[in-house]
Amino acid sequence: MLQTRINGRHAGELLESLTTADLQALTPGSASLTIFTNDHGGILDDLIITKDDSERFFVVSNAGRRNEDMELMQRRQARDFMTSQGKDVSLEFLDPLEQGLIALQGPRAAKALQSLVSIDLTALKFMKCVEAQLDQRKVRISRCGYTGEDGFEISVPGAHARTIAELIMSRPDVKLAGLGARDSLRLEAGLCLYGHDINENTTPVEASLLWLVAKRRRAEANFPGAERILEQIRTGSTKKRVGLSLDKGPPAREGAAILTTVGERMGKVTSGGPSPTLGKPIAMGYVPTELAKTGTGVLIEIRGKTYKAVVTKMPFVKVNYFTGN
Repeated sequence: MLQTRINGRHAGELLESLTTADLQALTPGSASLTIFTNDHGGILDDLIITKDDSERFFVVSNAGRRNEDMELMQRRQARDFMTSQGKDVSLEFLDPLEQGLIALQGPRAAKALQSLVSIDLTALKFMKCVEAQLDQRKVRISRCGYTGEDGFEISVPGAHARTIAELIMSRPDVKLAGLGARDSLRLEAGLCLYGHDINENTTPVEASLLWLVAKRRRAEANFPGAERILEQIRTGSTKKRVGLSLDKGPPAREGAAILTTVGERMGKVTSGGPSPTLGKPIAMGYVPTELAKTGTGVLIEIRGKTYKAVVTKMPFVKVNYFTGN
C-alpha cells in the first residue's frame, strides 16, 4: 500500500481538492474512507485518510495505484499549493522498504494484539487511529480493514516489519492469510476492489458509493467531477452496481455476462466467487438502473450455460466492525 504523510496549514485543503471527503468534520485520530475523482466524476482510487490534527494527515491508498496517486497529489500541490503561492503543504511518500503495513483481521484480532501493545484497545473504535508501542517500537494502529470483520492495520518501520509480523503470528489463533481469503471476505461484505468493481470510468453514484460524497461537499460542489456526480444524484444514473446471489451452479467470475430473464445481455460481473459463509456463489456487477431493485431475477452466463441469479442487497454477510456498542 502507498502510505503518505501530508503536513501543513493547507494539507486538508489539498486533500479535499482531490476527494469527496469532509475532512473538516473529522476529529483528530479519526479516519475516513474516500475516493479520488477525476473531472468526469470517475473514481481514480479509493483510500483512507486519517486526520492526526488540523495540519497533519496520513493517507493509505492502493499499491496498484501508487504511481498514479503520487503523480495526482504532486501535480495538485505544484499547481495550487506551492509555498510561493502562500500555501503550506508538504508531501512525504513513505518508501515501502522503510515503512510496512500489516493487516490483522478477524473476531479475535483485538485479543491477539492487546497483549502486545501499550494501549487499551477497547477504547479504539472502528475508523480510529492511535500511535502506540509494539515490541518497544513506535507504530500506528488503525482499527479498520477490508474484510468486513473487526481488525487493525498496523503501520510499522520497514526494518522491523518481519519481526513484528512474526511476533503477532506467535499469538494463539493468528495465522497467515493470502489475498484469496481477503477477496472472499471483502466480497461477502460487499466491498469494492479498485480496477475491478470501480475504475476511472465509474462514478460513485453508479458504484452505489454515494455515501462517500459528504453532505457539505455536495453543497459546495467543489470536488473533481462534481457537476456530473451531482447531476446523477438529481436525475439518476443509467447503471448501478448490485449484489447477485446464485442458488446453484459454478461461481460467477469477473467478466461473466449478466442477462435478462429472456437472454438479453445487459451487464457483466466485476467480482464473484463462492461464499464460504453462505455456502453458495455470490457476485457483484453492473446492470441498468431499472433492473437494480433487490429481488429482480437475472441470468448469468458461465462457460456457455446460463444460471439463475437474484439481485441481492449488500453486504451479503453482516459486517462486524467494532463500534464499542
